[in-house]
Amino acid sequence: MAFRFQFGFNMFPEIPRPFNTQYKCFSVSMLPGTYRQDVERGGKIIMPPSALEQLTRLNINYPMIFKLTNKKTNRITHCGVLEFVADEGKVYLPYWMMHNLLLEEAELINVESVSLPVATFSRFQPQSEDFLDITNPKAVLENGLRSFACLTTGDVIAIKYNQRIYEMCVLETKPDPAVTIIECDMNVEFAPPVGYVEPKTAIKKDENEVDLADLMPAPAGFVPFKGQGNRLDGKKRKDSAQSETTTSKPTYIRGIPDYGYEIGTLTFLRSIKPVNNKEVKGPDEFKAFTGEGFSLRNSSM
Repeated sequence: MAFRFQFGFNMFPEIPRPFNTQYKCFSVSMLPGTYRQDVERGGKIIMPPSALEQLTRLNINYPMIFKLTNKKTNRITHCGVLEFVADEGKVYLPYWMMHNLLLEEAELINVESVSLPVATFSRFQPQSEDFLDITNPKAVLENGLRSFACLTTGDVIAIKYNQRIYEMCVLETKPDPAVTIIECDMNVEFAPPVGYVEPKTAIKKDENEVDLADLMPAPAGFVPFKGQGNRLDGKKRKDSAQSETTTSKPTYIRGIPDYGYEIGTLTFLRSIKPVNNKEVKGPDEFKAFTGEGFSLRNSSM
């Protein structure tokens, strides 16, 4: 009996093994040669050539994403790799990344290869109110994130625009606290900047509302008999008694429009009673010509 075996490529695929190494970290300003601004304003690091050889043998997933851990403070962030040109045993990080990890120059940092999900949502909070002066903040953020490979919740990243550095805190990312933003369709939201206070809007008066006092003609010059008078005998004046007995209906004054007019109602002037000057006098009040008269001629004659 003969047995036939068929072999092909990737019949036993190699399982990816993690990359986990410690390096001395330095800021980009310590990198030999010219100052690399492209590294400073991005989210990628520079690693030594030996790291590339080791990563190739381990058959890790692409794109290369690394988890950076400061074991002294337990601070964690994630990043990509830009180049493999650093000196052996050293890695170069942007300054904002070292600030988030609470790292000093030449301190040890743990670099581990990881695989992150693709981002679907992120929310940022500007650290200064100056970010509100930008006309199109989403376009500026999108252009700045092109230098980043991933985002980590809690990090404060740096975005450069018009020769200025704007710091943005990553408040939230979905679907996980750490996501990759390479070739993704991500929704972005902005939280109010730190220290921003909503302006208080004054309550505007209704334009259609009219104050009747404003429409009344203002008296010009001297206004005679504007004060009030009192009787010497202490009795009530006639006009005060008249004001108490007046009805709720308004008194028609010729030449002044009815400012209290309501749409859909009709008011007939003849139904408004004129002010009656004749009043019912009290029993103790003086009445003129109420005595009894006598005739000089005798009617019996």
